[in-house]
Amino acid sequence: MAVVRDLRVLLRFQGFRRLLAVRLLSQGADGVYQVALAAYVVFSPEKQTSAAAVASAMAVLLLPYSLVGPFAGVLLDRWRRRQVLLFGSLLRALLASATALLILSPAPDWLFYVSALCVTAVNRFVLSGLSAALPRVVDADRLVIANSLSPTAGTLAATAGGGLAFAVRLVVADSDAAVVLVGAGLYLCAALASLSMARELLGPDRPLARERIGTALTGTARDLAAGVRHLAAPQRREAAWALVAMSLMRFCYGALLVMLLMLCRYALTSTTDDGLALLGLALGVSGAGFFAAAVVTPWSAGRLGPGRWIVVCAGAAALLEPALGLPFATAPLLAAAFVLGLTTQGAKIATDTIVQSTVEDGFRGRIFSVYDVLFNVSFVGAAAVAALMLPPDGRSVPLVITIAVTYAAVAVAMARFGRQ
Repeated sequence: MAVVRDLRVLLRFQGFRRLLAVRLLSQGADGVYQVALAAYVVFSPEKQTSAAAVASAMAVLLLPYSLVGPFAGVLLDRWRRRQVLLFGSLLRALLASATALLILSPAPDWLFYVSALCVTAVNRFVLSGLSAALPRVVDADRLVIANSLSPTAGTLAATAGGGLAFAVRLVVADSDAAVVLVGAGLYLCAALASLSMARELLGPDRPLARERIGTALTGTARDLAAGVRHLAAPQRREAAWALVAMSLMRFCYGALLVMLLMLCRYALTSTTDDGLALLGLALGVSGAGFFAAAVVTPWSAGRLGPGRWIVVCAGAAALLEPALGLPFATAPLLAAAFVLGLTTQGAKIATDTIVQSTVEDGFRGRIFSVYDVLFNVSFVGAAAVAALMLPPDGRSVPLVITIAVTYAAVAVAMARFGRQ
């Protein structure tokens, strides 16, 4: 099997093996933590959750980071990335433990959201650092393969972490706090795994700035402007287009996720436990789609080119999403979860490859941080649109059609850019 052969080749690189271990543990912990949050916010029996409440929770957790997210890239280009992985994982372990205590205590909801927001903010630093460091541990000829397997393996680890969270909550202990503590333990393991790499291995190459943190942050606007100019250069125009396309596809995925949450909570199941189990199954099927993307994307992007592969992924989603989503039945929705997992992850692999191949190492950290900000803004915007369009039970034909049209627009725009 080609993907097994490719993985065997990559695992010969010691730096790649160790970076992959950090990614798997880190994103596995993310999966545990995120499922615990979803269970607490959406599936608690005492809460009557609405699409607006879900959108509000996403806004509280993600929008504030969009204001500070660009600073992450600037700091990643100044700090040792190995140290970001180490201290970021330790901090997340501590903050996740605080979240568990808040779940158990009669603390106000806003304090719980502040704790979750801090975990999410630190998480952005770690994920940006993992992406920016990948070209440092593989050679240029294997970068496409590494982009297919490493982020996808991380996504599968997050899915597995979600499955572990469901198992802990439904079988071992009916406690969201216990699940969060499992995630904290995995964050701690990720910190320990990062110690297996040398401080200098992951870069950046240029001498580290020795200014105080306040002085470094005052130069953020100037550094970001330089990063945007770097991205806007003619030879990197493909990267800019790919980022816009991926942001729109993320918007579609976010809107459909909110719809799925509401369908699992109200329309397709009769109890909160059944709804949580169905959501877990849907996320698992979507994870299988992520794995399929890792298998087919290296070959497909190699033959078509990463830009054309994005066109194929968006076009397939535009055709299949309404066909599978409009029945609002369990089996078609599970099939849609697989299709959207494959197309979204396939487009992301292609986008990562385009950005990493065209952006210089000294700018890579801030570009990936901007990339993450676009992801968050798109996701929150999608949740807001879904909140306006979704009825209480989650069945919305106009939303499904709107998402299909958006996918089609992405495919057409990227195809025209490719011809130019």
